[in-house]
Parts: sequence; C-alpha cells; structure tokens
Amino acid sequence: MNRSLARHARIARLRADRPRVPDQEVRTVLGEVAASGLIEEIEPLITRGKGRHCTLPVRTLLAGMSLASRRSGGVVTFTAVTNLLYFSLSEAMRDRLGLHRYPDNDRGFEAAYAVVRRRLHSILQAIDPSPLPKNHRLARRHAEKLLAQADPGLLTRKRTRLLRLANMILRMSLREALPLLEDHWDGSVSLDATVIGTYAKGLAPSSPVTSTDPDAGWYVRNHRHQNPLALDDLNPAQAARSRQNVRRQQKNDRIKKSLYGYDASLVVARDPEHDGAPLPDGSASPDVVPALILAFSIDKPSHRPGQVGVEALQHIDDRFPRGYLAGDRAYNDQKPQNFQLPIRAMGYEPVYDYASDQLGVQTGFAGAQLIEGNWYCPSMPQPLKDATKELLDKKISKQEWIQRIRARASYLFLPKQRPDAEGHRRMMCPVESGRAQCTLKSYSLGRGIHLPLVDPEPSPVGSPPCCTQRTVTVPPESGAALWQPLQYGSDAWQRVYFRLRNSVEGINGFAKDPLHERLEESGTRRVRGIAAQTILLAFQLAHANLRKLAAWADATALNGDRPRRRPTRRRKTKPLGTWTPKGHVTRL
Repeated sequence: MNRSLARHARIARLRADRPRVPDQEVRTVLGEVAASGLIEEIEPLITRGKGRHCTLPVRTLLAGMSLASRRSGGVVTFTAVTNLLYFSLSEAMRDRLGLHRYPDNDRGFEAAYAVVRRRLHSILQAIDPSPLPKNHRLARRHAEKLLAQADPGLLTRKRTRLLRLANMILRMSLREALPLLEDHWDGSVSLDATVIGTYAKGLAPSSPVTSTDPDAGWYVRNHRHQNPLALDDLNPAQAARSRQNVRRQQKNDRIKKSLYGYDASLVVARDPEHDGAPLPDGSASPDVVPALILAFSIDKPSHRPGQVGVEALQHIDDRFPRGYLAGDRAYNDQKPQNFQLPIRAMGYEPVYDYASDQLGVQTGFAGAQLIEGNWYCPSMPQPLKDATKELLDKKISKQEWIQRIRARASYLFLPKQRPDAEGHRRMMCPVESGRAQCTLKSYSLGRGIHLPLVDPEPSPVGSPPCCTQRTVTVPPESGAALWQPLQYGSDAWQRVYFRLRNSVEGINGFAKDPLHERLEESGTRRVRGIAAQTILLAFQLAHANLRKLAAWADATALNGDRPRRRPTRRRKTKPLGTWTPKGHVTRL
C-alpha cells in the first residue's frame, strides 16, 4: 500500500500544471476581439432557431484562440484552446465568459473539447467555400459530382465571408500600428504567394480517391509549376510516350521542392523611400515602420495567382493611400483583366521585373514601342532596345547595360497629365519634353549637341501618329500586361522594386522561423480544409506582425533612453579614413 501511494505521488509530480492566465491578459484580449467586429460578423451566420443552446459564446471562442496564439508562437490547437478556457482561467473570469464547469479529468476535458469542436465547425461550415467533405478519402468521381452540383454563387459568397473574417483577425494585430502607418507610409506594397503545407497527404491526380484535404494542391518548384506525380499534366504528345521517357522529362525539370498545401498571397506594406538602416547610435528609426502584413488571401498553389492577389488587395483599409505595387514575374504573366488592370483601377502603380521572353520590343501603340514596360520612340537605336537582352546573353557588361539604360531616357515618352477617370493617359514624345531633337519636327532642331538627333527612316505609309502629333492618348489596355510607370533599370526603379521585393521575402523568412510561427509546416494547422487553414493561418500571420512590431519597438530609443535591444547585428568595421596615410587630411 505504501509503495502504491509513493508511486501515485511521483506520478502526480509528473503531471503538467495547468497554466494560469491572468485576468488582465484575458480582459485585453476580450477588448481586442470586441473592437475587431468579428462577433457581429460571425453570430448571424451560426444563429439557430431550434436545438440546444450552445454554452460557448463566439467572443469566448475567439478570445481562447487569441490566447492560444499568443502563448504558442501563433499556433492555434483546439486542445490548447480547451485547456485555456475551461481549466486555466480564474473562477471569476469563467463566470464572466459564461463558461460551463467541467471536472478536471479525462471525461471533463473530452466534454469541454466537444463543445469547442462543435462551435468551431459550426463557424467553418458557414464560411467554407468548398462542397467537398474533409478528413476522409472520397472517390474522385463522387467528388467531381459534388463540385458539379454545388451552387457557384453560394460558394463565392462563402469565400468572400471567409476572407473577410480572416483579414479581420489579421487586422487585430495592426491596431496600434495603424496610426503609425497613416503618418509614415506612402501606400506602397509588395505582393507575393508563399506556400504553406496542409495536414494531409497529397495524392496524384490519377489516384481514384481524393486526399483527406481535397481543397489543397501540389506546389512544385520548377519552371512549369506542375505536379511531378501527374502524367495528365503533360501535353498529349508527351503523355503518349513511355513511362521511362516521362521520368526522364521529370528529371530534366530539376524539381527542387514539392509540397501539398496552399498558396498564401501576402500583401506587405513598406515605404520604399527609406532603407530601414539603424540610426548612428545603433537604434531603429522611429520614423520607419517595419514591413507588416496588411492582408492576405489563399488558394491552391499556382492557381489563378493574379485574381487571388487582387482578392487580398481588396481587404486593405480605405484610409490608406495607394502607391507602388511590386510583384514577381508570376504577376506580369497574367491576363491583364485578371490582375494588371484591376490593380491600376484600385490606384496602384505596378513595378515589375521581366522574364527573358518579355525583353525588348513587345508591342506598340500609335507608333510608340513598349520596351520592358515603358513607351519609347520607335527610332531609338537598336542597341538600346536590346540592352537587357544582350546583358543576359553576356554580350555586354553590367556597366555597359547601365549606360545604355541611362541613354534610353532621352527616347522615353513621358506623361503630360495624370490619367483620366477611365485610365487614359496623354503621353508626350521625347522631343516635346525637351529630351531629343527630330528631323520631323523642325522646331526642335538646334537645341544643342547634348541632345540626341532622331532621324526616322522614311516609310511608304507615312510617319506614325506619335511622330506627327505632339501627344498621343494611350488607353489602359495598350501594353497593360507589362506596362509600369518607372523606367526599367533606372535608379528609381531599382530602389522601389528591390526594397519592396526584399520586404516580402524577409517577411516570408521571418514567419517561417522554426522557433516561432513555422508558417510553412503543416503540423501548425491541424484542421483540414481551406476554411480552417485560412482562419488558423490568420492567427499565425497576426502573431508574426505582433512579434515584428515588438522587436522594432524594443530596438527604438524612446525619449532619449537607450533601446532595449540592438536592431540587427552589424559587422564591426573601421571607417575608410582609418587607413589614410600620415600627413594626408581627408575631406569631411
């Protein structure tokens, strides 16, 4: 008997103590949830006229998810939510939240966990934009039948609700940062899709059954972004070949990474006019707000990226201005009506880089030629037109490319005025803007040898309108896929594009940190389906924002005091003047 008591005592010491949550922390989270507007959005979706009354209010569930996110690096598991709400709060706080009492044992925990699960699934059911059941493999023919029978209008409305709720959760993390962004941000953003894993095994499209998460898809890092396991993705000629040839083709694609999951399109705010470097005393600048995730959307990998990106941009608060928008090459490869024209209608000015097949002359309008996103004089010398092509072919050096890009500026069409309400813009010939001289416009001759002389070749059909008119009106559809306002390769383009692109790549690495949010790992979101994955991802992104803001605040010197921590470890180097020869004084 004594041995049994001693053994039980040792086991009791091994039991984990319930973490106690201070009432003040709970009150803070409840205030954030109440101010977010989530309760007013969710409660009408799950209100039932019949059945048993649910003992878990919506605001309590949201508060529990927020507490779990804060205490576990942004990861929300519903066992943690159950423990926090039913067994870690004070008696007074549980009374305030209207929580039922359950005994602190296995049966009590299972009963409380069932309440949390039922409330969660009632919310997910109201916002799930997929008609497919989760958590078991479904015959593919049956899944196709369910998709065909689903109401597209209803699914669209549910997707709209899902993204609105998810972005409201994300916006909770920006409550203190919004006034700072209003004062120190010009509205410029970077858009990028980052892959996240789902808690299910991916199957080949040729499989007779679906995955247990049928809403997800394969992400493949190769030049075609195809599923390496799917023969059906190949064209008919390739599909007719032997499996050996198919394997050889897959090997030649040099697949570096494959993952079954989703693409999260993140909108990251960053002011490209500031480099974000620390101040001379090593502290962070209080006038440069760090890059933050403003909005996001989610879909299958490489599935309509342009439209998904536009969905994310629509959730940015209207109080903010619209500035530059930088995206990788996946976005300027979209149909203009799906991405390029919508973002310009929203007020953004795109900033792109280009693939090798998008260099040089791509299209024309009224005689002007679109070269790497900008309108140029058709008589610009051919070496200038092919500058970037020849750089990639290693025919010229980088310095020669820079010189040619600068020389292009003399042939660049400039806007005469802002676009009208329909997006049409009047553009001036480089002669009219005083950048060149032209034999077709005699009044421009004699301006000086520092300006290039344009001598258009005679044409049997006569000179184009851009050479005979002072201005031409360019409609938004002309060259819409590749157009951008900044001259490609110029100092301004490099500053804006690379700072915006670096900000979103930095956020991706920051949120995928294995010590914190672990964004890419599937085990951090253990509920299947696009609705659950989106909501859980929203809490992870919100935690990444809060962590980034806290690190910036700790690195800022307030009221002349020292910062709590240095912003970034910098290499200790000596200034160049240290090595000045004796007797020589450098200029300050």
